[in-house]
Amino acid sequence: MHKINTDNELLNLLKSGHKSALDEIYNRYYAILYSHAYSKLPDREEVRDIVQEVFVSLWNNREKIVITSSLSAYLYTSTRSRVLDIYRRQKVRNAYTQSLQAFIDSGENITEEKFREKELIRLVEKEVASLPAQMRRIFEMSRFKDMTHQQIADELQISPQTVRTQVKNALRVLRVKLGAHIFTIFF
Repeated sequence: MHKINTDNELLNLLKSGHKSALDEIYNRYYAILYSHAYSKLPDREEVRDIVQEVFVSLWNNREKIVITSSLSAYLYTSTRSRVLDIYRRQKVRNAYTQSLQAFIDSGENITEEKFREKELIRLVEKEVASLPAQMRRIFEMSRFKDMTHQQIADELQISPQTVRTQVKNALRVLRVKLGAHIFTIFF
C-alpha cells in the first residue's frame, strides 16, 4: 500500500500510528539489517531477535522518535548497537570463564561444595542465556543489576508493564527448567 511513499512519509505515517507504515518499513529494511547483523554475528536466531527488537523498538517509540539523518541510518545504527551489546556481554562472559578457568588451573583445592556451587551457577547462567534476547536482557537488568522495573522501562523505552511481564515470564521459564529447589536458591 505504501510502496510509493518515501522513508520520510513512512516515518510520518508511523508516528501517526499507521501499522501499515511499519509493515512497509519492515519489508524494505528487514533483509538488509539481517544481512548486516549476520555478517557480524553468525547466529541466525540471535540475529533474528536483534532485527525484530529494532522494529519493535521503532513501533514502541514511534511517537517520540527523532531521526536526524535518515530512517535507514537510524535502523542500521540501532542494529549495530544491539550487535555491539551482544559482543560486550560475550566479552564479560569470556572474561569470567577465563578467570574461573585460571583459578581451577592454579591447582587450588576446590571443595566438593564449591564445585557444586560452580556447577549450579553454570547451570543457572546457561538457562538465563537461553532465554529470548529481550526477555534475557530485561531479566538480567532486574536480577543482576538490581534495576527497578521503571528504570528498565526508561532505559529500554518500553512500558513498565512489559518489563513486569517479561520478568514474570523469565521466572516461570527458569522455574520449570531449573526445578523449584534450585530456583528458590537463586531467585
